[in-house]
Amino acid sequence: MKTKIIIAAILGLTILPMSCRTKNEKKTTIVKEQTNKEEKKMNVKELTLESFKNSIMDYEANPNEWKFKGERPAVIDFYAVWCGPCKATAPILESLAKEYDGQVDFYKVDIDKQQELSTMFDIRSIPTLLFIPKEGKPQMQVGAMDHTQLENAIKSILQK
Repeated sequence: MKTKIIIAAILGLTILPMSCRTKNEKKTTIVKEQTNKEEKKMNVKELTLESFKNSIMDYEANPNEWKFKGERPAVIDFYAVWCGPCKATAPILESLAKEYDGQVDFYKVDIDKQQELSTMFDIRSIPTLLFIPKEGKPQMQVGAMDHTQLENAIKSILQK
């Protein structure tokens, strides 16, 4: 009987550290996977008020006239993290950003964090997409769009 107890204790002490190590290895793997996902280059860039003024338009310098500062046409997605249709639109925009890399710039504005920008564009419903051609006035589209609709809008508004 003592022998069985000793063998069980030895096995327990041998197996316990292995199971802990396996759990830690799994945690390490998950952390590495999350880090790799975060390191992937995002094709849709987050805009703040300051980066908007630097990259898109300085509305303080030109309050009465639209003067686009970008090198390429652009699409700006006004969204919120809690919005279901916005979440559905995000991967479509990422896909199109890859597809139109170097031809069209893609941006997103979190309306909860950038309230001044959402007020400036009178955003009342999300998602709202702002299509900015290289020349001319921007056009706004309210509501979620699928891949085909977004691609058609890019072709008709931005790539005339």
